[in-house]
Amino acid sequence: MRRTRSAVATDPREQRRSGASGGLSGGESRARRYQSRTRAGGGGGAASSQLSSKPRPKPPPRALAAAAEEPPPADTPAASVSAFDLGEQRERWETFQKRQRLSFEGAAKLLLDTFEYQGLVKHTGGCHCGAVRFEVWASADLHIFDCNCSICKKKQNRHFIVPASRFKLLKGAESITTYTFNTHKAQHTFCKRCGVQSFYTPRSNPGGFGIAPHCLDEGTVRSVVTEEFNGSDWERAIKEHKTIKNMSKE
Repeated sequence: MRRTRSAVATDPREQRRSGASGGLSGGESRARRYQSRTRAGGGGGAASSQLSSKPRPKPPPRALAAAAEEPPPADTPAASVSAFDLGEQRERWETFQKRQRLSFEGAAKLLLDTFEYQGLVKHTGGCHCGAVRFEVWASADLHIFDCNCSICKKKQNRHFIVPASRFKLLKGAESITTYTFNTHKAQHTFCKRCGVQSFYTPRSNPGGFGIAPHCLDEGTVRSVVTEEFNGSDWERAIKEHKTIKNMSKE
């Protein structure tokens, strides 16, 4: 009597092939492999379209070239310098701007101040409450006038005189009020909040400013020389004085 073969494969090679497919039938295994290839290859099936991500479009070469050729913003050193022919000094100028972290205008101002105000220092000061602040270029050795006219005597108005070009109000224009009397040439400006007069326009020099040395910040004044001015007899005193009328001139 012959024995019939079992439907289950006994060949070890068949068992390994069967184990590789995870116990699935041949048709199911082929279907899984097809779906796997479809996903990997970005096929047009519904499942593959949901899993695939759309790549970002690359900018065309012309757009990249145009962006590279765009001029730099107006506040960059290169853009500001390009308007001037600096010749062989261009590289030094750009390096100076970058090192000092200055705009073109800031670098120019620094160099002009250094050249035009040789021998002078930049003083800063203001009123008591801080609403009014200013800067002024003057000598570190100050020549102070102590006037005894009716108003200067009342408010102890000791001051040194500078041209208007050397004075800059940093803030507080809206906080300043002015008192005038008699000829109204002198503009007695003061802070309307704290009442301190840190600078004013003197009658002797209407084209300049009289600065109160006691309203300057510490650290820039080296010495002070005080000269008495007989403002109680102003007309005669201004006529006899040899230098005071020219102190606001450049």
